[in-house]
Amino acid sequence: MKYYIIAGEASGDLHASNLMKSLSKEDENAEFRFWGGDLMQAVGGSMVKHYRETAFMGFLTVLKNLGKIKDNLKLCKSDILSFNPDVVILVDYPGFNLRIAEFAKLNNFRVHYYISPKIWAWKESRIKKIKKYVDRMFTIFPFETEFYNKHNYKVDFGGNPLLDAIENRKCKNQTRDEFLQKYQLPNKPIISLLAGSRKQEIDKILPLMVQVITSFPDYQFVLAAAPSIEPDLYNSICNSYDIKIIYNDTYSIVQNSHAAIVTSGTATLETALLNTPQIICYKTNGGKFLFTLGKFLLNIKYVSLVNLILDKMAVFELLQHFCTVENIKIELNKIIGSGSKRSEILEDYKKLRGILGGPGASDRFAKMIYKDLKDK
Repeated sequence: MKYYIIAGEASGDLHASNLMKSLSKEDENAEFRFWGGDLMQAVGGSMVKHYRETAFMGFLTVLKNLGKIKDNLKLCKSDILSFNPDVVILVDYPGFNLRIAEFAKLNNFRVHYYISPKIWAWKESRIKKIKKYVDRMFTIFPFETEFYNKHNYKVDFGGNPLLDAIENRKCKNQTRDEFLQKYQLPNKPIISLLAGSRKQEIDKILPLMVQVITSFPDYQFVLAAAPSIEPDLYNSICNSYDIKIIYNDTYSIVQNSHAAIVTSGTATLETALLNTPQIICYKTNGGKFLFTLGKFLLNIKYVSLVNLILDKMAVFELLQHFCTVENIKIELNKIIGSGSKRSEILEDYKKLRGILGGPGASDRFAKMIYKDLKDK
């Protein structure tokens, strides 16, 4: 079978790469062409564009890059026609992928959506396009099934593939001493910084994160750098601070951390599954007015995946104008000691893992996708 896969950011690259591995086990003749990143490239196949060229976040950023987005859509459509796949698999990234879903369906390609767009949080009206242009929707959060049932649209929940990534991580059995020795770090507790995978996020949030460093002299800070970001950006922000920057080893950093400061996104769930207490930061363009407007338009109580799945404020969220250096210090102090907040978070993480189930999701989804293609 020929698979055309579109992932537009780091988390999509991770999930799609694991799905590709599982599809290769199901289909020995699997041929991949994709938009994605380094992890997908490592599995094999032909990459059309890296997500660093396609990830535009925020209204103003999207507006400035409309020309590039239109060019990417045009390229993608012509490339699909040229490749003539058995299925187009879309991974989240709805602004781009729902347009491709329409094009693919109208051109008689089978359309699978792997990892639902977060229409339960924003732009619920997109359900109309999904029902019209998506043949199968594969979801990774249990609460999504209830949402889609409300709209009379059947979805397939097969567990969360992050559990596979966590279970199969290379550093699983690494000791803290081995980690410290590998990166020549002193024997002090670590606070890790996960500032996002997009330049816009890092520009906004990392300068706030690093300013807390001097207030915690008994800890060392380690930045988990995103592979798609040039070192110059990190260096320009971090040069004045005592911080270690490490690339391509996020799981190792987090599992050896005493606590973490995390930009909202998939990293919040990864941090929870690695059992590291965290606080969550999120800040984007637009200021207080657009934040207030956004809260009015959103259909969700929380931003973090951890809190959404647990349906409670298990980990604290510092959003927009509340995301300040002083507030980060206050919340960080609550989770680094031996107080009740830290133990409460760890208890909630146990409940989270129970809700998500065990590993094996990527294999389950691959079996469903391959069966659908054989049966069509």
